[in-house]
Amino acid sequence: MNNRIRNVVKAAVCAAGALLLVCGAVTAAEKNSYLVIKGSDTMVHLVTNWAEVYMNQNPNADVAVTGGGSGTGIAALINGTTDICAASREIKDKEKELAKAKGVEAKEVIVARDGIAVAVNPKNPIKELDMQQLEQIFTGVTTRWNQFGGLDEEILVFSRESSSGTYVFFQEHVLKNKDYTQKAKLMPATSAIIESVSSDKGAIGYVGLGYALAAGDKVKILAVKADANSPAVMPSDQTVVEGSYPVARPLYLYVSNKASQNAAGFVDFCLSDAGQAIVRESGYVAVKK
Repeated sequence: MNNRIRNVVKAAVCAAGALLLVCGAVTAAEKNSYLVIKGSDTMVHLVTNWAEVYMNQNPNADVAVTGGGSGTGIAALINGTTDICAASREIKDKEKELAKAKGVEAKEVIVARDGIAVAVNPKNPIKELDMQQLEQIFTGVTTRWNQFGGLDEEILVFSRESSSGTYVFFQEHVLKNKDYTQKAKLMPATSAIIESVSSDKGAIGYVGLGYALAAGDKVKILAVKADANSPAVMPSDQTVVEGSYPVARPLYLYVSNKASQNAAGFVDFCLSDAGQAIVRESGYVAVKK
């Protein structure tokens, strides 16, 4: 990182537990000087890496990256307080209606793909679960590990908060839109789930594949079966791309129709060969070879 970036960018952990790159007192109105990106905590690491390289290549560009959750980012896009929203889920119909009421049209761009890894404590002997079993665990139907041939331990469920796109995706895709168990502990950031799962042998949680791999032996990543009769598949670049890993999703950047040319330029960079190389280096799956 060069001296200009060091002087502009400061790293901090915000209340939501996401990484924040602060470029002075930044607002979306200052589009001539700054580019503001808000949203998915899952994508903060990736977007931060994009921003650093983009600023290196564009000496006049300053980029501020904030997490807080996909819902937070989409609301900021609608309200005009961000240039770009990073989201780990699709924009909802009710959000589109709010945007339309304010004259905002959100352009959706898939910039990467991610597998959602199911993580347990390394001391847990369980190696795989199917989608129905995951649904039973996270809705509270099944409450002890020995019901799956594991230890005689209570299952402790850890989840992201409801503002997280990962929370919404997992609820829709795995829980089939059922409610999470009331005993689920809602965590403000992915890092908090990793720490909680690593410290309690009865714990289970879900995190983006890149974060799970970065955690190393702090957690055990489970293979997942689409159903009881399907093969168990570990999350990886290959299994996410080929579609054999059942808990995977696209990652998005949303740009308003009112966005500056700077915003369009940043999105183009993310889809470039250099941008997609950063996707791979950051532990995600590229959408372009």
